[in-house]
Amino acid sequence: MPADRSALGAFLRSRRDRLTPAQAGIRAFPGPRRVPGLRKEELAVLAGLSPDHYSRLEQGRQHTVTDEVVEALSRALQLDDVERAHLRDLAAPSSRRRWAGPEAAQRPDPGMLRLMTSLDHVPVLLLGRRSEVLARNDLLAAVLGAPMQPGTSFVRWLFLDPAARERIVNWGDFAAASVGALRYEVGRRPDDRRLAELVDELRAGDPDVAHWWDDQRVTFRTSVSKHLAHPVAGPLQFGIESVVGPHDPEQRLVVYTVEPGSVTEQALPLLRSWAAEGSVSADAARP
Repeated sequence: MPADRSALGAFLRSRRDRLTPAQAGIRAFPGPRRVPGLRKEELAVLAGLSPDHYSRLEQGRQHTVTDEVVEALSRALQLDDVERAHLRDLAAPSSRRRWAGPEAAQRPDPGMLRLMTSLDHVPVLLLGRRSEVLARNDLLAAVLGAPMQPGTSFVRWLFLDPAARERIVNWGDFAAASVGALRYEVGRRPDDRRLAELVDELRAGDPDVAHWWDDQRVTFRTSVSKHLAHPVAGPLQFGIESVVGPHDPEQRLVVYTVEPGSVTEQALPLLRSWAAEGSVSADAARP
């Protein structure tokens, strides 16, 4: 079965399993139930499809999936906007996915760099494809205690460096959302071999990644709270917001926002001055 159709079937099964007949607003079909959520036949009725048509979709035997079918399934499965977009990506015909030859290295968008400069009072990180670091300010490195040099991988640090779990108090929440974002990117870039290799590396290196990957969750640059335990400044709390530029939608500026008047806001000027003077170099430049 084509890889993209296999992914489509797995995603449909996972969303069907989480939705009960009562939640879907229908009476359960009679007979013993062998699945936690909707049966295939029940979902087919909800989506206005024949049971055979839906079975072919879930088994990867339906090579053509129309936009109307995608919308019908999205409504029946009560998908949110991100899940709908992911389902559209998975259902897209292979003819839309053409290998474009060797990939050119991403260069930081000048407008994003100017925006980063104007936000140097808070930690800021510019990420590209596969969560590669394109740029960051010194305050970001001081807050995370990691160099985050351009060309390195933010998700490799997040999942493969034990210091990340120590620094991020709510590591599980943040890491699970990051896996969901990786899955969303894989849906949009199914022929990206480097991305597939990165996912395989992370799944092999961290059992949490493997677990979150298998639950089929998808996220897309959502706002996430991040709680940090800084060895010098103490507890820090940030709201993480992403800004996508108009010229390259595969670059996103990740801004660590703070509540006005909060302890975190008061601690940042000191951390910024230490970062500028190199006083936190032992922590921020740790390999």
